[in-house]
Formats: sequence, structure tokens, C-alpha cells
Amino acid sequence: MCGIVGVLGKHEAAPLLVEALKRLEYRGYDSAGIATVNDGHLDRRRAVGKLVNLSDLLVHDPLPGKAGIGHTRWATHGAPNTENAHPHRSGPVAVVHNGIIENFKELRSELAAHGIAPQTDTDTETIALLTHHLIAQGMSHVDAARACLARLEGAFALAFLFDGQDDLIVAARRGSPLAIGHGDGEMFVGSDAIALAPLTDTITYLEEGDCAVVTRATLDIFDASGAPVSRSKTRIDTTAARVDKAGHKHFMAKEIAEQPTVLADALRAYLNGDRIVMPDALPDFGKIDRLVMVACGTAYYACLTAKYWFEQIARLPVEVDIASEFRYREPPVTGGTVAIFVSQSGETADTLAALRYCTGKARSILSVVNVAESSIARESDVALPIHAGVEVGVASTKAFTCQLNTLFLLAMHAAEARGCITGADRGATLDLLRALPGVFNAALDREPIFAEAARQIAEARDVLFLGRGLMYPLALEGALKLKEISYIHAEAYAAGELKHGPIALIDKSVPVVVMAPHDALFDKTVSNMHEVMARGGRVCLITDAAGAAEAGADAWQTLVLPELHPWLTPLLYALPAQLLAYHAAIAKGTDVDQPRNLAKSVTVE
Repeated sequence: MCGIVGVLGKHEAAPLLVEALKRLEYRGYDSAGIATVNDGHLDRRRAVGKLVNLSDLLVHDPLPGKAGIGHTRWATHGAPNTENAHPHRSGPVAVVHNGIIENFKELRSELAAHGIAPQTDTDTETIALLTHHLIAQGMSHVDAARACLARLEGAFALAFLFDGQDDLIVAARRGSPLAIGHGDGEMFVGSDAIALAPLTDTITYLEEGDCAVVTRATLDIFDASGAPVSRSKTRIDTTAARVDKAGHKHFMAKEIAEQPTVLADALRAYLNGDRIVMPDALPDFGKIDRLVMVACGTAYYACLTAKYWFEQIARLPVEVDIASEFRYREPPVTGGTVAIFVSQSGETADTLAALRYCTGKARSILSVVNVAESSIARESDVALPIHAGVEVGVASTKAFTCQLNTLFLLAMHAAEARGCITGADRGATLDLLRALPGVFNAALDREPIFAEAARQIAEARDVLFLGRGLMYPLALEGALKLKEISYIHAEAYAAGELKHGPIALIDKSVPVVVMAPHDALFDKTVSNMHEVMARGGRVCLITDAAGAAEAGADAWQTLVLPELHPWLTPLLYALPAQLLAYHAAIAKGTDVDQPRNLAKSVTVE
């Protein structure tokens, strides 16, 4: 979602703010702006659209000053226009905000009684208006900001800048991440370490409810009760936080190509010989009644895939839930349940809320995340990193594959603890898993074939994906990838459900992508494929050599992947889902890395 940066520096802030905001573009945004204090004077510049528009504005209308805040906005309240862009200002107060203020209408009504009216459609402006009002009542800038924070309901990360104060930023978080960066006589604020990596390698992560009063020389942090607290500093690997395309046209292309490397890294982190190395703090899976797995979007499909693994390999019942629905139906969570939460960013608001619902009810809270310092990781009993590295493209690729890898290893670990797999079977399976990066490389060599199929699929208005068993969640993921970056309407169904309604959609204008490795369900899937072709449907079959030979040459397209053990096919079949979507989007001319209306890290409900 929205990105926040702040600078109390030795040099002009505007270039630093814009460069930091560029590193947050991956979060998704529709407008951007900055505010600075120069010789005690607060001013701002805002622009709709890409950051280049803000950069152009600053060339023609510079904004001097060595203290400033910046923001990339993903609209929640109010259309994406200049008036609604951040920073918002009221008198001596400028504020940038990530999140939603749920009681802004009530606060607006209170302010209206004092003759204070909003000028925008946003909830954020209410923060500036209220803080300005409190300053006008005689409060100091810091006290007014803290008093305003105490009135806010909802989720937010905030940074305040004040007229006449060129050595002060007030920052706060509740539900959305925020970090403070330490420099030599300088201080920085950022939504995450990626934004701050070029400026500092020393970070203090604010905890839930914290408010920070930042100057160039000091950092004073107060917890949710208002008491002063100390938060530790963390040294970050600035090379790991580096954001570049490494010669690729898009971040998504780079991240697809990185999958063999990151999988190899993840396997090295979790495997030692024929042993799976997991944290000692993991619960004893032999004493667990069931698993509850909760996530959103692509991570939810990773959980659906893992359900098959945990149930088939470890014989452990699993319930999978969409995070945004989970806590509102108030499901019973017993002491024999382990709850697993999957999130690339570790800050997904719905997933974090579901985690907090389970805290104190479940036997143990596990998380599978890509950011070890994230809120979800910190609030879990055990956090399992996926080792994907920084992922910038909004459409998750390497993170999804690494989530699958980590969940598969966890299922294998659970199977061993429950006596469901022998040491020999485990060792043989891990040998196959170690070979997977090489299999990925071989599949990537076939990208031109997938690209040609994608160019033809891009001509369609509607596309269906079908799969059975472990391929059903992959069909769902394929449909999601296609629609989120190419804007082609796509749906996925369990292939056996075709006759229960979806077959009515079949005609010669609707391509049907069938994911069908040559496994125990192959014959049934091919039968469904022939039902489609009998009604004039154009089938794009994704299978292996044995499947291609048995299915014959009747399909419109047959895309062949290397053969693989059935348990591991979801990891490999994620690749064609990604490549078809990527090349269809290229053919359509869409913004691959920053598709419309989407954000990388969804930190509001």
C-alpha cells in the first residue's frame, strides 16, 4: 500500500525523498508528494500518477529544505487527484498516512463545531486538521500530535512535519509498519528497510502502538500507554535490500528468472544432508489435532496447496481460510490446533488480525513470511522465513514458489513427527527437491514457447483454468496472475466441477488452460479436457512428456514441462502460470510491475 519516507538530513531532502519513494513504488500507488521545511517555512508539492510527474514538477518548482516527508498514495477515501494526494496540510501541520482512520467522520463533525471544514475527500486530512486545532489551543507540536493519535481509531502509519520546526518529525504506527533509520547526524523514517537502505544500515522498528519523536540527535519512543520505551537497533543487509532489474525489462521477469537461485538458497537454509532443519520451538506435530491455515491472495493459494501435502503426507486435517473472512465468522480454535499464517510482507492487515484472533486460543502460532522483522513474524511463536529475497513486482512469483517450498518442508517434517514417512522415503524426496532448481532452469529454457502461447491467449476476453488435486490451487493461481497483470477476465475451477455449471461458458473464443502432469488424476483431467474440446473449446494443455504422449495432439496448444514427482509438481507448475500471465501482459501493453488498482503490501482491511 502507501509508502512513507521522512528525512532529517544534512543535504537537500527533496532528491532523497523522491529516490526513497521510487524504492517504494512496488507497493502500488496513484499519486505522490513531498513536504519540506526550509528556513522555518513549510511547503509541499504533489502530483497524480507516476513519480516522474512529481520529479518533473520539482524541476520547474523546486522545494528546498533539509527536513521533509514524502508519500506514495494508494487511494482509499477520495479519488486519486492532486487535492487528495499526500502530504495533507492544515496550517502549520503536514502529515503523510498509510492506513484508514475509521472514525474520521466523527472527528470531522467535532471539528465542524469549531468552524473547521475539510478541503479534501480523504480521511487523512482529518489528522492534520485536528492536530492544527490542538496547536491553536496552545499545545506544543509534539503534544498536539500525540493527543491527536490518542483520538484516532483504525490502522495507520503516520509522519508529521511542522512549520517552523526543521529538526522534528513525529512518527507513529498502529497496524501498519514503520521504521526509524539512524545516520551520522541524520535520521530517517520509512515504511520499510527497502526505502532506507541507501541512506542507512541501522534501523529501529517501531512496535504496535508506538509513537516516535525524532530529531537529528535523538529518538524518543513512547508505547501505546504513553510510557517511554527503548526499542533495539537492527543492522540490515543493504545489498539484500537492493532494488534493481538486473538487466531485465521488468522486476517480474527478473523475479521469475531468480527462482532457481532463491529455491537453492532456501533449500540450503532448511536441509542438512537427509535432515530437514526446523526451529526447536516448533510444536510437536504428533500431538496436534488439526491445522488452521490463513492467508490472502496468492499466499492463500499456497495454503490450499499445502492442505493436500499435510493431509496426504502427514495425515493431518487442515482447514484453510481467507484472512479477511476468518475472524468475522468467529471460528472455534482449540488447544489442539496449530494456526499457520502465510504472508509475503508479514504486514498483511487481514492476516495479522486473524493471527491476533488465534493468539491465546491455538496451541501454537506459526508464520511463513519473507520479512523476518515483520509484525506477523514478531507476533508468532515461530516464524519460518521463505528466503525469497526482496520481491518488487506486485504479482508474486518467487515468493509464491518459496512459500510452497517452505510449506512442503514443514509438511514433511510433520509427517516424520507423526510416523507417516520413513527415513528412506524422506531422503529420496529431499534428493528430488534438491534437484528442483535445475529442473526450473530447464523449464525456463522453454520460455519462448510459453511466450508464443501467451500472445495468442492475450487476444481473448475470457480464459478458464482447470486442474485437479494439487493442480487445482495452481489453476486458481494461474487465473489470478493473468487477470491481475493483463486485465483479462480469468476464472479457475476444479476440473471435476466443469459439468456442474462452468461448461456453459465454453465456446471457441474462450481458451481453457488445463494443468495436468501425468499423475494419478491425469486420465480424469484429460476426460474433462475432451469435454471442453467436444464443445469447440480451445485447450492449452500444460503437462509433461508422458502426459503429452498420452493426451495426443488434439489440444490447441501443448506446453511440455520436465517430469517431476507428483508431490513437487505445484512448485514447477507455478512457472507456466507466471510466464503465461507475464507474456500476455506484455502483449496487452499493461504495466506489468505496477498493475492498476493493486498494491504489493495490503496493510488496510
